[in-house]
Amino acid sequence: MNKSENIELKALFEVSRVLTSSFDLEKNLYSVLEILSKQLDMRRGSIFIFDKKTEEISIVAAYGLTQEEISRGKYRAGEGIVGKVIETGLPMFIPDIEKEPQFLNKTGSRPDKRGISFLCVPIKIEDEILGVVSADRIYSDEKGEVDDDLRVLSIVASLIAQFLKLWESYKVMEDENMLLRAQLKDRYNFPNLVGQSPSFQSVLKTVMKVAGTDATVLLFGESGTGKELIAKTIHFQSKRAKGPFVAINCAAIPENLLEAELFGSEKGAFTGAVKRIGKFEQANGGTIFLDEVGELPLTLQPKLLRVLQERTVEPLGSSKTVKVDVRLISATNKDLSEQIRKGTFREDLFWRLNVIPIYIPPLRDRKEDIPLLVEHYLKSFCKIYKKSVSIDEEALRMLVSYDWPGNVRELANTIERLVVMTESNKIKLYDLPDTVRGVLKIKSSFSGELKLPTEVEELERIRIMDTLPKFNYNIRKTAHALGLTERQLNYRIKKYGILIKKGVKLNDSDN
Repeated sequence: MNKSENIELKALFEVSRVLTSSFDLEKNLYSVLEILSKQLDMRRGSIFIFDKKTEEISIVAAYGLTQEEISRGKYRAGEGIVGKVIETGLPMFIPDIEKEPQFLNKTGSRPDKRGISFLCVPIKIEDEILGVVSADRIYSDEKGEVDDDLRVLSIVASLIAQFLKLWESYKVMEDENMLLRAQLKDRYNFPNLVGQSPSFQSVLKTVMKVAGTDATVLLFGESGTGKELIAKTIHFQSKRAKGPFVAINCAAIPENLLEAELFGSEKGAFTGAVKRIGKFEQANGGTIFLDEVGELPLTLQPKLLRVLQERTVEPLGSSKTVKVDVRLISATNKDLSEQIRKGTFREDLFWRLNVIPIYIPPLRDRKEDIPLLVEHYLKSFCKIYKKSVSIDEEALRMLVSYDWPGNVRELANTIERLVVMTESNKIKLYDLPDTVRGVLKIKSSFSGELKLPTEVEELERIRIMDTLPKFNYNIRKTAHALGLTERQLNYRIKKYGILIKKGVKLNDSDN
């Protein structure tokens, strides 16, 4: 290999390395032209991109040109040497641009054209023309061969073509990610935290205050109260919104695997271990959400404390530490102070986690929010399932009366099921699940104590309302199922003001 070939090979290696270093279009292409200039003595180079929509050819990167000259470098297919190469897909060599009438010099970057040669090669992949790469060259007897330069430029153009195709795919993916991030930011916005009760408004006020900070947050509340929704809202309304949101449930992963899941592992660190990037590293630049942090094994608590103090993680089986920049939000449905007293949770870790405590009240303690939540979920699920469903007042009253042990999650699931299963456009009392109708407790409005006759009547009313639709409102069959005569059933229907299906008469036993 002679000296010239060695320089060419080195230049091509540098070009390849630059084009695979990142997806920064202008920076990478400028670096390619810089390499061509310094390594191969090609002066004043440009890379043009062909826009198929506008049919315009414009400079995307240039070496040896001012910004003003770059802005003037626009062509149409067939116009000038650049346009000709786009049109034909063939390389062109102009020995002396001063003597070539087709060389338009639109950039105005060559006031003195004497002795300058011009090489222009298409950037193409298969039969698709993406643009051109061009370079000025001054040849002498000792310096340079045209065929060698065209060959090198063609190889460079081929590498650029592959980079441009990858860059186009990257841009599509990046645009989709930006759209998704915008949708997530909209989805996890403050208006989507539904509730007008004082207790929930207090939660919302705190969330709005902490969202713009990097403060560590600890969410308290029963299962299903919406702790992860709050955590996501804090993340997507923060300056870290463009970074990842990584959630992990500390109770859902076996103790022997949890450490590797959180902090990562090297291959062979334990039996069956593979190289794994831990959740803290995955969340770098964003937020990590540790759900059910009260279930974190005592053996792992010092390691989590060290991560919070030093902002580094040490993967299992590795002696090296990795710096991480994460915001921590954790959640628990346990009384951590009781766990500290029992010795199952470290007090120093608790104070590290408990910088900003937020208590999310159960749904039974904010019943005035239930109608708003029902409306919110009805609208949401109707949109998803392309249905138009509303709820009648009696059914809504029953939903408000129910204690919702599963909290907002149970309510959301119930509304989704009702929207999916209902055959009409109105949710009635008898459409509600047995759990919602069967556990209602009637309280005396006078003393607050349970009155047996009132409770019996309410249970009787619920059973009749539950049984009627099962027999398509057939009075005789419903009475038989309930162990009543038709006359007794008709009397109770009137007494309790039970609404009967349209077209059915109370004395119509054969309906």
